[in-house]
Amino acid sequence: MDPAALAKALNTAWTLLTAFLVFFMQAGFAMVEAGFTRAKNAGNIVLKNLMDFCAGTVAYWAVGFALMFGASLAGLVGTSGFFVPQRLPSVDWTGLDTQTFWMFQVVFAGTAATIVSGAMAERTRFSSYLLFSFLMAAFIYPVVGHWVWGGGWLSRLPVPMKDFAGSTVVHGVGAWAALAGCLLLGPRIGRFTHTAFGPSGTGNGNGNGGLQGHSLTLAALGVFILWFGWFGFNPGSTLGIAGDLAGLAARVAVNTNLAASTGALAGLFLAKLHTGKFSVGSALNGALAGLVAITAGCAFVGNGAALVIGLLGGAAMYYGTLLLERWQVDDAVGAVPVHGFAGAVGTLAVGLFDQETGLLYGGGFGQLLSQLVGVVAAFVWVFSLSYVAFLLIRAIIGLRVSTEEELRGLDLFEHGVVAYPDFTSPAPHAPSAPQAPRAAAQASLPTGQPAAGW
Repeated sequence: MDPAALAKALNTAWTLLTAFLVFFMQAGFAMVEAGFTRAKNAGNIVLKNLMDFCAGTVAYWAVGFALMFGASLAGLVGTSGFFVPQRLPSVDWTGLDTQTFWMFQVVFAGTAATIVSGAMAERTRFSSYLLFSFLMAAFIYPVVGHWVWGGGWLSRLPVPMKDFAGSTVVHGVGAWAALAGCLLLGPRIGRFTHTAFGPSGTGNGNGNGGLQGHSLTLAALGVFILWFGWFGFNPGSTLGIAGDLAGLAARVAVNTNLAASTGALAGLFLAKLHTGKFSVGSALNGALAGLVAITAGCAFVGNGAALVIGLLGGAAMYYGTLLLERWQVDDAVGAVPVHGFAGAVGTLAVGLFDQETGLLYGGGFGQLLSQLVGVVAAFVWVFSLSYVAFLLIRAIIGLRVSTEEELRGLDLFEHGVVAYPDFTSPAPHAPSAPQAPRAAAQASLPTGQPAAGW
């Protein structure tokens, strides 16, 4: 086979394989979110993580990809490639076909959208969330992607902003949209009050406080799936494996693994320092925060720096969780600290640890300043647009479910199902049936005092 053709075949196979790994991260997000929330909403969580990818796929195919990678309009937005043509010759993708490149990029768009799901869990209308997922993949996310990856203005700075696999472009975008949604929704009933099951705001590292999730086992499974998928997320961003790209992919994989490990250690020992307990939730979210933090610089930093960046990501997650609790912002799974705060720290860390342009390697302040500009610009764009979008959605179709729906669970009212029929409330078609034990316990609580973990 012609060497050029062989290289293209290898790069195509690598990019598609890693895209499939990133797609599997949807399952990881579903398990993390379901585990960190209550059983009465598990079906709703799973369906959201399925359907946000489905809606996002259509939106990104029709509009989002063109806005992100089409011919640039003044460095602000792409203007060509709607409905994904066979080839966009204006962009160099290491010889990949447009269809291959699109497949890799759509799973990233799905990740940005699904981050919102967990933060706004347990009180958001399903239809409202689905509509926002479409808007996220069609417009909000692609514009930031164009600025950094599509030849936009952040890539044209005197020292271009660097975000190799998306600490800000993907994770920050998802987190800042989630923050806007959480502020408009308000906290879950009982989240910041003293319930019959103890005070909320305990700083357990997953953002739940006194409203404990129903399955740490599911949450842990989700973290392992996400960690596994991250070996597609970061190494796959080399967009190839032929020639020198093989060594780069290996370096990225090692850095990714190191940062995840130190992020988990940071979450674990910070929880022990502050609460006297080795928190499972803090360790799990710490691993995710380390992964998020290293995503921007995984191709640009050495192994030692990756260890430090993971530690910084875990610390940003832990103290960010406490900060949101102090401000009484209810992020049901800790998505904003994990993806937003750790993502910002990881993006800024490139300005310090980049082996060519970082401040600590003699590169001056230029790279750090560019990273800061990128983080701030992404926050302003995403938070503002998301806040307006959620306001419009709330005015047109509503955003939050009723008190009764929230107390009894979104599974029952939004979907007519019960995720665990042997352990929770009776099926909706049998209202006269005797209450299951946990449903009876829930009914005995005063209004506004849901049972923890139910």
